[in-house]
Amino acid sequence: MEKYASASELILHRKPERPVLCARPHAAARAARWFVRNFDGDVAYAYKANSSVFLLGALYGAGIRHFDVASLPELEDAATIPGTELHFMHPVKSRGAISRAYELGVRSFALDGEDELARIVEATSGPDGRARDLQLFVRVAVPAINSLIPLEHKFGVSGASAARLLVKTRQVAHSLGLTFHVGSQTTTPDAFVSAFKALHDLIVEAGVVIDRIDVGGGFPARYPNSVPDDLSKFISVIDAELENLPVREDVRLMCEPGRVLVAEAESLIVRVDARRGSNLFINDGGYGVLFDAAHLGFVFPARLISRDVGSDAPMSGFELWGPTCDSIDHMPGPFLLPSSIEEGDYIEICNIGAYGRALATGFNGYGTYDEAILLDEPMLSMFERDEEDRASDVAV
Repeated sequence: MEKYASASELILHRKPERPVLCARPHAAARAARWFVRNFDGDVAYAYKANSSVFLLGALYGAGIRHFDVASLPELEDAATIPGTELHFMHPVKSRGAISRAYELGVRSFALDGEDELARIVEATSGPDGRARDLQLFVRVAVPAINSLIPLEHKFGVSGASAARLLVKTRQVAHSLGLTFHVGSQTTTPDAFVSAFKALHDLIVEAGVVIDRIDVGGGFPARYPNSVPDDLSKFISVIDAELENLPVREDVRLMCEPGRVLVAEAESLIVRVDARRGSNLFINDGGYGVLFDAAHLGFVFPARLISRDVGSDAPMSGFELWGPTCDSIDHMPGPFLLPSSIEEGDYIEICNIGAYGRALATGFNGYGTYDEAILLDEPMLSMFERDEEDRASDVAV
C-alpha cells in the first residue's frame, strides 16, 4: 500500500475518482500503548470497531493480546492471530457458534439469561460431560450516562433475575465474571460509578465469589461535537470503584475498548461533486463510511486538502450529501470548512476509524474505496505523542 506524508500530498500526486480510506497505524499503536500501560488488567480490543489488517497489526505490535469478538465470522478471523485470547462477548449466540468457538479454543463467554447459560453448557459439553474450563461473564444492565449511543436496552440482566442467574452460573463456571457496557462514546466516567454500584448490590444479594470484572467499552474518542474528559479520569474512577467491590483481592480486571483505540487511526478523502449554497455533494456518505454522521449525529473533523487557502481563510458550516439516490444519505453536521470550497475540491474527513469501514455498504453501486497509509497526525487526539512516536519520526 502506498504511503504519503499527508492527505494533501496524496492529492498532489493523485486525483482519485473513488473515495480513499487512509490508515494511520501509528495512531492506533499509540492508543493501544496508552491502555496497556494505564489499565490494570487485560485490554481486549472490540474487533467489530475495525478489522483492518493494518490497524490490527498496529494494535498487536503495541501489546494487545486479547480480543472481544461478537460473531462467528469475527471469531474465525481473529483466531488466525497467534498468541491471543478471544472472548465471545455477545450475550446471545447460537449453539453452533458456541460449539465452534469452543473448538477454536475460546473459553470466555458472556450471557444475560438462563437460556443462554443452558446453550453454553450444552454446546461445550463432550462425551465426558460438561466442560470444566468455562470462563463465564454475566452481563448486567446498567444505566447509560452521557453516552452518545446508549446500549442498555438490548442486553443485560438486573435485580432478582440477575442474582439467580449469577448463582446458577457460579455452579458451572470455572471462572465467574461480571460485565457491563455503559454505552458507546461515554464522555464522562459517571456511568462507571453507577455501574459499579449495580455490581456491588448484585454481588451482595447473590453471595457468590467473583473472579473477574469486565468493565466493557464506552471509552470515548474526540470529535468536534463531543469533547470527553481525559481518559486518566476514567481509569482513576474504575480503580477506585473496584476497591469498593466485595470481591477477592486477586480479582482480574478486563476492558473492551474499540472506538478509542481506532477512531483516530483512519480518515476518509472525498471529492466535492457539487456545491449548492451550504450543501456539499460528495462521493461517499451515510451508506458508506459516514454512517455515524448520517444516522447518529456524529460530526467529524474535516479539512480542505486539495489547495491552500491560508490559515486565516473564512470558514463556514456545511451539510454533506452522499452520492446515492436516497435522500436520507445526508450528514447534517455542520462540518466546518473554508467558505470558498467548490466543485472538484477534495476534503479529508478525519477520526472515522471506529465503525466507519465496518458499516460501509455497496448500496447503489458505491462502497468501493482506494486505500493509502498516511504518516502525519490525526486532526484531534486523546493521546500525547510518546517516545515511540518520536522514534518513528526519526526513522522516517
